[in-house]
Order: sequence, then structure tokens, then C-alpha cells
Amino acid sequence: MHYPMRGCMLVVMDAHATPEDIQAVCTVIEDMGLQANTMPGPTRTAIGITGNKGAIAEAARLKLMPGVRDVIRVTAPYKLVSREYREADTIIEINGVQIGGPSLVVMAGPCSVEGRKQLLTTAEAVKAAGATILRGGAFKPRTSPYSFQGMGEDGLKLLAEARELTGMPVITEVMDTEQVDLVAEYADILQLGARNMQNFALLKRVGRTRRPVMLKRGLSSTVKDWLLSAEYIMAEGNQAVILCERGIRTFDDHSRGTFDLSVVPVLRELTHLPIIVDPSHATGRWQSILPMARAGIASGADGLMIEVHPNPAEAWSDGEQSLLPERFVELMEQVERIADAMDRPIQGRTKAATV
Repeated sequence: MHYPMRGCMLVVMDAHATPEDIQAVCTVIEDMGLQANTMPGPTRTAIGITGNKGAIAEAARLKLMPGVRDVIRVTAPYKLVSREYREADTIIEINGVQIGGPSLVVMAGPCSVEGRKQLLTTAEAVKAAGATILRGGAFKPRTSPYSFQGMGEDGLKLLAEARELTGMPVITEVMDTEQVDLVAEYADILQLGARNMQNFALLKRVGRTRRPVMLKRGLSSTVKDWLLSAEYIMAEGNQAVILCERGIRTFDDHSRGTFDLSVVPVLRELTHLPIIVDPSHATGRWQSILPMARAGIASGADGLMIEVHPNPAEAWSDGEQSLLPERFVELMEQVERIADAMDRPIQGRTKAATV
């Protein structure tokens, strides 16, 4: 069982600590009835202590052990999520695709799965252009109860088929606790949408799965709100969390939302988690997606989520913010130039990539 992290502690090992020193500290922590989470970093190894209800009475004992440089209390309100807790960036690997590493990842596909031909056509096109993760909604949270709500399990089956044909991992949204097991059966990454960012029962439930979770920022949420929601997931034992900026609600209405790219460098300081940006949902206009995708990569994000549809004019949801496949190729070509300037290659992208 995982308890609130009111007294979260971090054991910082000396740079010259031996594997035996590290194991001895882990053994003592486990003898206390707590969990030891070893986190090798570029300059140090740290051991996070989780499972405590409050302050750790035997912290002084740990300080005296061989190889221990310090025992510190994590002061941020979010503990496991914080850069204090983990120095090195988290890298999540799914079937050979890395999220959060030195290279960039592009997730692309239709807003909604509408049928086999539509999905497979889009999947083949985005893969040819250099995308490495396929997105597509089987369950759709819609503002209007009369709008298309998704194909449900039939849509999940089509996503699984597309994965088999293209080799791309699949990300799709889960909307409530009852859907988690079903969606996890088919998807490689579980997406929690903006409307569910503070659905605490759902956060805890996906935290008990071992599927990576992408958590979108709520429409009116602060950074602190967002990171505490990620903490809910991690506190349940799921360390594979991805953050996604998708635009927030402000007083202006020139676009669907305000694309808060200033949050990316702030997150870099506060958390070790990977950061994806979604210019499709942020702007709501296909004309704005390309320049905002360029800006998203320049801001330091670890990747993009882009909506692509073979015929946006007839899309069942969000056609106005979906790119035609040929426009997606143009986006990838331009984004690649930004990525090259930052020495961050795009996974799956080759110079000759075409649809």
C-alpha cells in the first residue's frame, strides 16, 4: 500500500559509493517496512524512500551508513514527480520507442477511429513521414452529448490491428475507471484527457496499472495542480508518466486555447517527467499547427502529438484541427530542421521520408 508522502526522504549516495553500499542502504530501508527506489543519475545515485506515513524516525541511522552523503527531505508538494526526488530525466521505452530521451518522438493519427480504412490509411501515412506512435480515440469525451462518442471496443481492436501492421505503439484515451482494464488490454499508452486531469479515482486506477500514462493538462489548471495529479499516478506505483501541454483556457478566443509553451522550461526545472506538446488541441486550427509544432520543439519539449486525417472535411470529430497527410509531411520536414539545430534527432525520421 502507498501512503501520503508527507515525510518523503531521499538518500543521496556519494559518487564513489559501491554497489554493496547502495544495496545495504536499500536493505535497511526495506527492514523499516518501506520501499527503496534506486535512481542512478549522471553525478550520483539516489535512493527514494516511499511508503511512509510521515517522518522517518531512523533517518539519522541512514546518514551514518557507508557511502551515504546525505539524507534530505523532499520539500516540493509533489514528491515522486519532483526534480529534487530524481535528478536524471525519466525515459520511458515502449517497443523500442523512447519518450524523454535525447531524441524526439512524434505521436500522430486521427482524433477518432472511424473505421478500418480510415485508420490504416492514416497509420501508414504518418509512419512513412516519421511518426513512431499512433494516436486515435476509441472513446471520445465530447462537449455535446449528441456528438460522436467513439467506436468503443471495436475502435480499440482496429488500433491493435494497426499496431500489428505498422509496428507503432498505440496511445488512446481512457475516460473512467470501468474502462481501464479494457483499454489497457489493447493500448500501449493510456491517455488521460484534460477533462479528467483531476479525476482522482481514475488517476489512482491507472496508477495501479503498469501501462505508461500520458496526463494532459487541465483546461484551467496551474502547474502545481498538474504535477500533483501526476503524483497521484506515481504514488500508486506507476512511474511511467508523461506530461502533455494541450492549451489552457484564457480570456482570448482567437484559437481553441492558449498554447502555454512557457510551461515547458518551467517543467524542466520542476520535474524529471517527459513533456509532450499538442498544438492540434491547443490551437484548434490546422493552419496554426505547423508553426506551433516548430515552436513546441524549440521550447524544449520531448515530442509532439498531432492529429492527421485523410479527409478532414468529413472527419467525425475535430476535422478543423486535423492535417492532411501531405501537410503532416511538411510539418515533419520543418520540425526536423528545428530538431537538428537542437541536436535532438526525431525517432523514425529519415531524410527521404515521404508518404
